Amino acid sequence: MIFSIFLTIFLTVVIPLMMLPIIIMNKNRKQGRLPPGPKKLPVIGNLHQLGQFPHQSLRRLSKKHSPLMFLQLGSVPTLLVSSAAIAKEIFKTSDLVFSSRPAMFAANKLGYKGSTITFAPYGEYWRKIKKIALVELLNPKRVQSFEAVRGQEVALMIKAIAESSDQVNLSALMLLLANNVILRVVFSMKGNSYREEKVKSEFGEILHEAQDLLGMVNIADYLPWMGWYNKLNGVEARVEKNFSKLDSFIGKAIQEHRETPRGSGPDKPEDFIDVLLHVQTYRNQEIRLTDDQMRAVLLDIFIVGTDTSSATLEWIMSELMKNPSVMRKAQEEVRGVVEQNRVFVQESDLPKLKYLRMLVKEALRLHPPAPLLVPRETTEKCTIGGYEIPAKTRVFINAAAISTDPELWDDPEEFKPERFLNSSVDFRGQHFELLPFWSGRRGCPGTNFALLIIELALANLLFSFDWELPGGMNAEDIDMEEAVGITVHKKTPLYLVASSFVYT
Repeated sequence: MIFSIFLTIFLTVVIPLMMLPIIIMNKNRKQGRLPPGPKKLPVIGNLHQLGQFPHQSLRRLSKKHSPLMFLQLGSVPTLLVSSAAIAKEIFKTSDLVFSSRPAMFAANKLGYKGSTITFAPYGEYWRKIKKIALVELLNPKRVQSFEAVRGQEVALMIKAIAESSDQVNLSALMLLLANNVILRVVFSMKGNSYREEKVKSEFGEILHEAQDLLGMVNIADYLPWMGWYNKLNGVEARVEKNFSKLDSFIGKAIQEHRETPRGSGPDKPEDFIDVLLHVQTYRNQEIRLTDDQMRAVLLDIFIVGTDTSSATLEWIMSELMKNPSVMRKAQEEVRGVVEQNRVFVQESDLPKLKYLRMLVKEALRLHPPAPLLVPRETTEKCTIGGYEIPAKTRVFINAAAISTDPELWDDPEEFKPERFLNSSVDFRGQHFELLPFWSGRRGCPGTNFALLIIELALANLLFSFDWELPGGMNAEDIDMEEAVGITVHKKTPLYLVASSFVYT
């Protein structure tokens, strides 16, 4: 529907503007031999072929044309990569050229003019801000310091499930868990009660709107000269309103930290605002961190940390309900590791849970949180797969297509954690057939933090309860349709009935 609206508007634009993208395309052709791709329409190019779920539509197109495919999305030259071999070539030999980000309407406004780690263009600022994140915020010692926070939030969620007398909305609980953990780690703020699923936190609602805005197809991202349309369709007003709320919320939290410095210790670790306020005072710091840059980093961590963890947990539990033999095997492993006099899986238990880690890998393979990853942009002309790729080309890596490629995976559409038994394939960016968290310089710096939340929550859900579908449903009734968004969740929430497990 959105593209039919676009098409109607585009066809009413004056002839000189309509010819501009064609001139650009002709110029690109003269620069060298481009990869194959589908035919383009005037003005909109291949925009009409994106569909509601671009990673699915683009996968079908790549099967028809090429795993290295060139598209014209509006006035934006675009490269689609659906091959592990091509991804390896990019990340191993040309990663620097492919390390920038395109300017996106919502990301630029909500991210303080491109100041987030995720969306900042490649350059000196991005290198230094990522270093701050890795060294100061997400180093192993800092991540470990929040073990008690993760444990407390998971325990509260498990207790709420145990005390529930009805089916539970597991999708909502997973989102609430991730939100609460990140809220405490970033701001030292208490999250919502797990018994009040219908009551959303103030920041949770603001965050949800930000995620919608970042994930929508925005006309200004593909036809910048049509940016005025965002004023007519209300998108610009939504972005401005959301930014105002985000800025106010985060700014208030920073000011409170400045006015009331907090102590720290084993029972009260410094939160991320504390750390970044200290970084601002470092005289030898490579970058003088402004308040806006600090807010951008905090927002980035909150959005990525919440969405990725909750979506992955939601898909894992859905797949386990569809595959009861896998569920039983995972439960037997967890219950075999934890002693009978304990009621909780601890983080120290996680390294012993080999099968659990295999099923997390398998869920990330079938359901990568961001199927097209975050778009990149080439900084200069380069050659990939024998084709010349122009500078300023937008690049999508179709991680979902690669991780279900039948040439790389047996029974690629089936949920089979055993495929990782005695396999060295991992998801940390070194094995290009599995790229849920990106690779190269723009790899996700928060992978280890997200995985701890996922593994601890999953282990306790499997340890504490036996699970059933409500109302006489069976596995075939579980709706696995995807929702639209920058991070892909289930369209239909997962409701389950939990019965407490008792050792026999």
